[in-house]
Amino acid sequence: MRILKVSQTYYPYLNEGGRPVKVKALAEHLARRGHEVVVVTTDLGNQEPGVRSQKPEVKSQKPRAMSHKICSGSPVEIHYLRTLARHRTLTLNPGIVPFCLRYLRQFDVVHIYGLYDLLGPTVAWFCRHWGIPYVVEPMGMYRPIVRSLRKKRLYHRLLGRAMIEGAARVIATSEQERHELVEEGLPPEKVVVRRNGLDLSEFVDLPPRGRFRRELGFSDGVPLVLFLGRLSRKKGLDLLLHAFAGLQTPAHLAIVGPDDHDGCVEEIRHLRRTLGLESRVTLLSPRFGRTKLEALVDADLFVLPSYNENFGNAAAEAIACGTPVIVSDQCGIAPWVRERVGMVVEFGERKFEIRNSKFEIQQRLREAIERVLGDEALRARFRANCLQVAQELSWDKAVREQERIYKDVVACAASPES
Repeated sequence: MRILKVSQTYYPYLNEGGRPVKVKALAEHLARRGHEVVVVTTDLGNQEPGVRSQKPEVKSQKPRAMSHKICSGSPVEIHYLRTLARHRTLTLNPGIVPFCLRYLRQFDVVHIYGLYDLLGPTVAWFCRHWGIPYVVEPMGMYRPIVRSLRKKRLYHRLLGRAMIEGAARVIATSEQERHELVEEGLPPEKVVVRRNGLDLSEFVDLPPRGRFRRELGFSDGVPLVLFLGRLSRKKGLDLLLHAFAGLQTPAHLAIVGPDDHDGCVEEIRHLRRTLGLESRVTLLSPRFGRTKLEALVDADLFVLPSYNENFGNAAAEAIACGTPVIVSDQCGIAPWVRERVGMVVEFGERKFEIRNSKFEIQQRLREAIERVLGDEALRARFRANCLQVAQELSWDKAVREQERIYKDVVACAASPES
């Protein structure tokens, strides 16, 4: 099959979450299975200053209104569109129209990742116009829950609704996300589950323990709790800080990640000060590649207490590094975690909207952290199970499932009854 993947962000831009990692992994695995895969994305530059760029070398360059054609060193062809204007990751890329006019009809199926951009709706409109089947993967964004809620609802009315309604399938990354999509009114038969995965080759040669701890300035004897991911209100960092404030076990908390610009970083700094945690909580900028693995390897415990998380890639990466994890039951990865490689804290309801039990949740989270940090035998059992769970989370099965979804979509589009 000839497959087009549409993503607002892609390598080497890693500052806005895990979408580039997912799209790159799926594209390259599908290409290795013999499919022709092309990615169209925007040129947003590199990661944080000082981080080595992973951007592939330019093979050839299209006219200015079009894209840069990139040779990525893999079977995947990538088109980086020039950006005329930008607000955060939302960009204006006029080159998407000539790209569609010139290339789109060559593809058997199109896969659109994420919402709240202009690339997806534009490509989806051309797909509907020419009868090209496409799938949409909302990546946990379908239900507006944080920041600019009015703008997101307006996006759905003007652009998102038509894009979703015209999709042959909508892909959820967990049963939890599938349930949420159906709750929001999507037809159950249209929503399919294909979980996220891990590229296990990235975790074969793990760095030795100690470097991240030395950077923080304390020894291996101090229990280290780690949060790594976007610093967004939906990640439940307020819960984590309150839970940590009442912790009886002496421990240090490292919070690592890019600012999601929703007020979360300011709230972290405020809580760290008012709860008396300035000596026990360190706030650090995002890490990629080897430096990210150094943090994951050095942690005694990884915590992801999200109010809403369609999967939880960072928790999967912690598992691949042999680190026990605690996640909320609102994380799609929770079924793989529960009493195998860590603990699941029950929220019971969608607590992002219903906040009347936050004190109870903080207590449950604190108790889970205390239990894991205070029981070396339990941590050893969780660590021993990490390899098996990581293998279950590898991309192999997920890519085969994605391939099956594409084949079903293409077959239905070709059927005279469709």
